[in-house]
Amino acid sequence: MSTEAVQAARRIAEEVLLPDAEAVDAAGRVPAAHLTALDDAGLTGLAAQRPSLDERVDVAAALAGGCLATAFVWAQHQGALAGALSAAGPGSRFAPDLASGRSRAGVVITAVRGPSPLRLRTADDGWTLSGSALWVTGWGIAQQLRVAAVADDDTITTALVDVGPGMRADPAPLVAANASATVTLTFDDVAVPADRFLEAVTWETWAAADAAGLAGNGALALGVAHRAAVFAESDALLDEVAAARAGLLAAGVDELPAARGACSALAVRAAAALAVHDGGRSVIRGSRADRLLREAHFLLGFGSRPAIRADLLARFGA
Repeated sequence: MSTEAVQAARRIAEEVLLPDAEAVDAAGRVPAAHLTALDDAGLTGLAAQRPSLDERVDVAAALAGGCLATAFVWAQHQGALAGALSAAGPGSRFAPDLASGRSRAGVVITAVRGPSPLRLRTADDGWTLSGSALWVTGWGIAQQLRVAAVADDDTITTALVDVGPGMRADPAPLVAANASATVTLTFDDVAVPADRFLEAVTWETWAAADAAGLAGNGALALGVAHRAAVFAESDALLDEVAAARAGLLAAGVDELPAARGACSALAVRAAAALAVHDGGRSVIRGSRADRLLREAHFLLGFGSRPAIRADLLARFGA
């Protein structure tokens, strides 16, 4: 798809993100200039434009093919903005500032699983938030976090929480996209006012929405695969990227894990092909092949689910 948003993403990827990609790969934080470029192009507020799935996939893929760390921070912000836009509660009023980039946000939405989920406990005029989340992106960039936690009534409750006192961040040294400033974040009875409430849903509703929303993350792997295929000058791989994109867009909920697996596996193969294409220079730390190989590795784990892992293990003969 080639809408204005997709064209803008491709232009920014080529002119702003890609020239910086190796430097950002070695940096501790995404440059402010990258985020400003997305603001100016209206891409920070993409979710507010109600884009189609193909448009979201193509924008995300374009950005990931320029600089994965920037795309990762951008994608988390989209998740927070989408949550504010669809909110049933008073937290929806923050959507305009998020859409413009006046406020930047991340998401904490995977810590509702397991034996020790994040907990929102009722308190005077709101809640207190406690627990730990393994992966939180944009630390030092985001002013707010869209947090999902288990409430006293066992609903999955989301709120837009200000970054501040009561939070402890432990850096997570990632194999790639380290400039996304991803941390393990601990919340120690953080006060969450009632006016930050976004929505409360049953576990079944939450799980269904999570399963249906897996396509967007696959776009990042498509972007890395496409960039590697271009650098490797491989028309065959470019054809495979187009086929994987079509499969991702066409997949039903039950088919999404396999479609996601196909995108991630293709990113690994395309990056490996680039390493062969570039020869000896590919083993230099910080080279384009080194960066894309590590990004493909990163995307094997990012946003994974048991069904996606099972698909990938089968593809890799394990």
